[in-house]
Amino acid sequence: MPYPETLKQNPKIIFFTDFDGTITLKDTRLTAIKTDNLGFGEARRKQGNADTLNNKVTFRDSFWEMMESVKTPFPECIRLLCENIKLDPYFKDFYRWSRENKVPVIVLSSGMTPIIRSLLVHLVGEEANDIEIVSNEVVDKPGKTKDQEDGWQLKYHDDSGFGHDKSLTIRPYAKHFADRPDERRPTMLYAGDGVSDLSAARETDLLFAKKGHDLVTYCEREGIPFTVFEDWRSILATTRDIFEGKTSLKKVAAEGADKAQEERKEVKTVK
Repeated sequence: MPYPETLKQNPKIIFFTDFDGTITLKDTRLTAIKTDNLGFGEARRKQGNADTLNNKVTFRDSFWEMMESVKTPFPECIRLLCENIKLDPYFKDFYRWSRENKVPVIVLSSGMTPIIRSLLVHLVGEEANDIEIVSNEVVDKPGKTKDQEDGWQLKYHDDSGFGHDKSLTIRPYAKHFADRPDERRPTMLYAGDGVSDLSAARETDLLFAKKGHDLVTYCEREGIPFTVFEDWRSILATTRDIFEGKTSLKKVAAEGADKAQEERKEVKTVK
């Protein structure tokens, strides 16, 4: 359910999450499979991510170039992705818990809605149709159709340098409660891993950043509080503790900072 319908059940927590590389596993990332195997290759994809992280190019331009290099008909792309993408093994547990406790899960992705919906239903089941997806769309190229070779292209969600500025979906929730101080405000959480999540990094009460990925690098550089996760088992444990009042956001963020500092020391020691 889109805002403001999401708030009708008075959720204690709203959970926003990236999809590619966050809900899916690292070694079967949607973007990687599409561009590495069907498009211009791994080296240019990684260089594009690095250039985005270092503000040399916008994510919008980098991702457009990646997707334009894929000429495979769109239905075939979906089929190949459904055959190759793997879900984080603990996401189903998290989603089951979220449904039982009326915690909305909202996917904010710089990918494409029809691909994400197909994958979620394929990997999670029909109940995944209840997950709200805010993402980019896919349209026919002029004079062609999506089921033809080189027949489709991205239609970005907005005009921002991200193509999809994820903060634009989160901010109305914050504004809603800022304008209504007497209403109970839900805790807002976000999970992500990479450069497509930079626009959302500062917008929620707690950020889960995937260990060893670009989002951790960005948060450390920019001084953004975060906690590291490796899979959805730890996200579920932390979210449940917050939901049940067994821990606080401040404590989780402090523990996350300590853990990140220890990991940096370990990396320096290894070097």
